[in-house]
Amino acid sequence: MRRMLYLATGLFLALPAIALAADETPAEEKFDPSDEWTLHPWVSIHIGPIDMSINKAVAYLLLGALLSILLGVFLMRVKTGKDPDRKQALGEIIYEIARVQVAEQGLPTKAMRTWFPYCASLMIFIWVVNMLGFIPLPLSDEKFHIAGVEVPTLAIFAATSTLSVTLALAFMTWMFTHIEGIRANGVMKYLQSWIPDVPKALYPLIIPLEILGQFMRLISLSVRLYANMLAGHMLILTFIGLIFVLESLFVGILAVPAAIAFYLFEVVIVVSIQAYIFAALSAIYIGSAIEPEH
Repeated sequence: MRRMLYLATGLFLALPAIALAADETPAEEKFDPSDEWTLHPWVSIHIGPIDMSINKAVAYLLLGALLSILLGVFLMRVKTGKDPDRKQALGEIIYEIARVQVAEQGLPTKAMRTWFPYCASLMIFIWVVNMLGFIPLPLSDEKFHIAGVEVPTLAIFAATSTLSVTLALAFMTWMFTHIEGIRANGVMKYLQSWIPDVPKALYPLIIPLEILGQFMRLISLSVRLYANMLAGHMLILTFIGLIFVLESLFVGILAVPAAIAFYLFEVVIVVSIQAYIFAALSAIYIGSAIEPEH
């Protein structure tokens, strides 16, 4: 908890851009929390109509991928001894959660070897990216000058609060689900598994709904993670921004504790729950495609 309080304190160091804006613009224009999700290209890359530009969301994803790999290597590549140290114990806890609580709840035994690494990696990666979104980092589009040198301000931003990121993660699971379902059962048997045991007269109604339901999985996975992370960051930024917009000490007395409370709630609970839910649902979807009768 002490570390969480330190992070909460760092929250107020993460928003100097708001304070700077308060001195430069009229009250009506000084703060808009949605500006944080305007992604300005750092390196412009266009392949035909596809925009592949590097921006802060991409930077957070690359950093998240690197830290996920380092976390796995640091915690899992350890020697097993009679008296495991804290590092080994933590690695075993993460492994057990990923295997028992995520993979085994959705995947059949025969698919564990193939799809457990994917589900475990997905859970760790999303957790790391979510957590990075609450650590003040110098990856902001806003800049300030120190001795004539432009330096990025500290800011909090979650890549998973961007719909394109969560949609891409959900699309991977969605594609793997159908590819594995077809590989395990064949095309016709897999498609037939979508149709429940109902009278044939209901097929014209049921079949379109079942097809729609398959696409709704894609939307459900992506929007759940996106909406939870977006809402948390928006609330924190709004509470902090009110201090500068209204320029009231009384508002600050109320807004600061509220921002800290939401910050701690997101870091302690939401970050881990959302990573777990996304990975668990991915395992369930892939498992149900492999053995649709179950």
